[in-house]
Amino acid sequence: MSGPFAFPPGTNEDTPVFVISVAAQLSGLHAQTLRSYDRLGLVSPGRATGGGRRYSARDISLLREVQRLSQEEGVNLAGIKRIIELENQLDSLKSRLAEALQELAAAHAAAEQAAAAVHASYRRDLVPVRQQTALVVWKPVRQQAR
Repeated sequence: MSGPFAFPPGTNEDTPVFVISVAAQLSGLHAQTLRSYDRLGLVSPGRATGGGRRYSARDISLLREVQRLSQEEGVNLAGIKRIIELENQLDSLKSRLAEALQELAAAHAAAEQAAAAVHASYRRDLVPVRQQTALVVWKPVRQQAR
């Protein structure tokens, strides 16, 4: 979430900083609704030392999205929970794909370096010559009986 929040040094959108009353106000929901969403596993805020809920800017965005899906799209809470799970899974897969692509690029670079090292080790007095192979098909000529 960007825009209305200026993050203090050392924090980001995932840092749990908002108490439930502030999170309720920022999300436009009632505090009891936030507690209910937490029990259902739709939004899982962090916890303070004393056990109180602490919401991050990302949690506030998620609360707003839950509200939108419920009110504007008519999705029930079980459907919303599934949507959230699938979006989290998609984000995880995108992250794994990005890592795999980086590993692949590193492997390609290493292979190119290895090939360059092999080519650099060639003796300069040897010149590669392309061999050409020809295939000849021989058919014996039948001699006619005399």
